[in-house]
Amino acid sequence: MRASVRSWIRGAPLAFIGPALTCCVLFGQAGKPQQPSISAPVISKPRPSLPFPIGQTYVYTAQWRVFNAGTATLRMESAGRENRIVATADGAGAVAVLYHVQDRLESFFDPTTFCSRSTSRHVEEGFRRVETSITFDYANAKSVFDQKNLKKKDSKHVEHEIPPCVTDMLSGIYYAGSLPLEPGKMFSFPLNDGGPTVIINLHVEGREELKTPAGTFKTVRVQPEAASGLVRDKGKLWIWYSEDLPRIPVQMRARMSWGTLTFILQRIDKK
Repeated sequence: MRASVRSWIRGAPLAFIGPALTCCVLFGQAGKPQQPSISAPVISKPRPSLPFPIGQTYVYTAQWRVFNAGTATLRMESAGRENRIVATADGAGAVAVLYHVQDRLESFFDPTTFCSRSTSRHVEEGFRRVETSITFDYANAKSVFDQKNLKKKDSKHVEHEIPPCVTDMLSGIYYAGSLPLEPGKMFSFPLNDGGPTVIINLHVEGREELKTPAGTFKTVRVQPEAASGLVRDKGKLWIWYSEDLPRIPVQMRARMSWGTLTFILQRIDKK
């Protein structure tokens, strides 16, 4: 039991914050990453009619097999000329007893362009304590990655080239939902998590009605994957967005070799 829980934690995206785009980046980096080029897909500016869910917190439970694995939250706030996204992940039940998880993630992006400005995370998983910050320096066309291991007392600094605009693992969730998601369509865009930029292909699979503790939603199901370096048969990811604007990520699912992890919307806090 203990070994399987640890395997799940280490294999899950950010130990179960679960936004599917994060998993895509992790799998994409397992192979040779696709480098940005002049013809590479770009980030589209938000449609004028797009409402941002400012002040709304999405609260999820994470389910793994028969276990309640924990809770996760996703919130957007206004921060001057930028929008701020805050996400948290906390273990619960048997998982929390066997393996401590308490993560906090933060991202800032320009709401007029959807270009990410910076992202950071504080990760507590088991005995691991790590703080990471990524700044997107568009003037010099690079991402600046800094990481501190609070247990080992070491640090890491890496810089990579980036295209004129990228999204990150948190703002990418909202960016994907902002696209005109019609079944059968596919959208591509660059995503950066501090390493080489990865091109994400977002496949719009179909419509589906979902019943959750937060209510019944008419949704559109999408599957994101890395355009290169994806390890076949290692896992698949889906996000169900509400059809109405703002597109709410009602459910997220990661199907990996160690099992299926599902995030289900419990409620929406507005304050």
